[in-house]
Amino acid sequence: MCRWQHAQGQSRIRIIGTRLSWVVAVVLFFSGAAWPAALGVAKRVAPAAATLTPEDKAFVEDLSHRAFRFFVEQTDPGTGLVRDRARTTGAAVSGRSRDVASIAATGFGLSALCIGAEHGWISRQNARSRVLQTLHFFAERAPSEHGWFYHFMDARTGARAWNSELSSIDTALLVAGVLTGSQYFSNDREITSLSDAIYRRVDFPWMLNGDRYLFAMGWTRAKGFIPTRWDHYCELMILYMLAIASPTHPIPAESWHAWKRPPITYDNYHYIFGDFPLFVHQYAQAWIDFRGRREQKPPYIDWFENSVTATLAQRAYCIRLHSKFPGYSEDIWGITSSDSVKGYVGWGGPPDDPRVDGTVVPCAPAGSLMFTPRESLAALRKMKQLYGDRIYGRYGFGDAFNPSTGWVDPDVIGIDVGITLISAENLSTGNVWTWFMRNGCIRAAMDRIGLTSSSGVAPNHVLPGGTLKP
Repeated sequence: MCRWQHAQGQSRIRIIGTRLSWVVAVVLFFSGAAWPAALGVAKRVAPAAATLTPEDKAFVEDLSHRAFRFFVEQTDPGTGLVRDRARTTGAAVSGRSRDVASIAATGFGLSALCIGAEHGWISRQNARSRVLQTLHFFAERAPSEHGWFYHFMDARTGARAWNSELSSIDTALLVAGVLTGSQYFSNDREITSLSDAIYRRVDFPWMLNGDRYLFAMGWTRAKGFIPTRWDHYCELMILYMLAIASPTHPIPAESWHAWKRPPITYDNYHYIFGDFPLFVHQYAQAWIDFRGRREQKPPYIDWFENSVTATLAQRAYCIRLHSKFPGYSEDIWGITSSDSVKGYVGWGGPPDDPRVDGTVVPCAPAGSLMFTPRESLAALRKMKQLYGDRIYGRYGFGDAFNPSTGWVDPDVIGIDVGITLISAENLSTGNVWTWFMRNGCIRAAMDRIGLTSSSGVAPNHVLPGGTLKP
């Protein structure tokens, strides 16, 4: 992924290229070796509502409620914008970052309000009022171009912050939250009308910047379009899905197959590699329900299973790092873009990432609760058991900690709290998947793309053992 971020006192630039072990891919290609039919084949698929023990349910409920609290307490009441970060105690961060909001965090926040109302953590009327506040702001007051919004804004005024770009991916994450709220409050004409207006206004072809299929990462008035494009697998699936589904400014369904799908093998895990951080396998699937669907074109990828496998591969990677960083173990694992003692780092693995220093990022396993319930729950519960209040506070887990050095991040980051909450909800109830997938345009786009029932995909192309015919 390439996420472009600026923070007070430091540049938080997430420019993460595709650093695949191309040697493996090239050898496989020229040797004629076949990849698994569903790259990322895993042993199980999480049901809509997973079976959890009473202890698991209590833990997930507490973690989710704390994560939801962030989106209530760190949202500006005038704009509905959600702050980019806060202290683990609930206090505001200091300096110029204090009132900087993230539109991606705001998209997570709109989904969080629906979750909170469903659980009774907030009244439905209060949730409705908060959703409306946010929708009115983006429909009527937020600065934008061609329907795209600035990555970071002043939470109080909505002004562009940190000279940030009109962000294609962050606008998509915002719109995903908008469409979730629209379906949760589907009988509320004011909410549905505002949501529809925000979505319909996004001029998706404009962000292609002359390319037929691939999006630019963003735009600024001073420099124009960012030259880097969303051209390889990562969280980009939410952007392309929304664009293909657009009722007013769609892009061709062929765009879905225009971006690269680089394969990787780590240990015995074969899957499509997006980049080092685990979140690239999580964000799009916070909303899009890929379960039981597979692409009709070779290699017939099942994206849900791909994320399951990527998560298990990262757990195996952390276990292998135990000799170097004893804090990692079978039950203490997880690396994704996060704070660190050296600042913000877009790290992860596999393949081997030399930047890894033993830091554990709880939102990595938490964001995969919907993929790997057993392994993720074991990791999160063990973290809380071993480190307790040092890492588990008002909003759940702090963003990161290093068990080898004793360093603990004093902050939480909105998007990391958001993926924790939504993944936990999808594990427990499947609600966010259900709400988002009620948008008929999304279901129609999946059909146009060729994401169909796994049971109906090219059985004659699959050999015993789950490999493709050469």
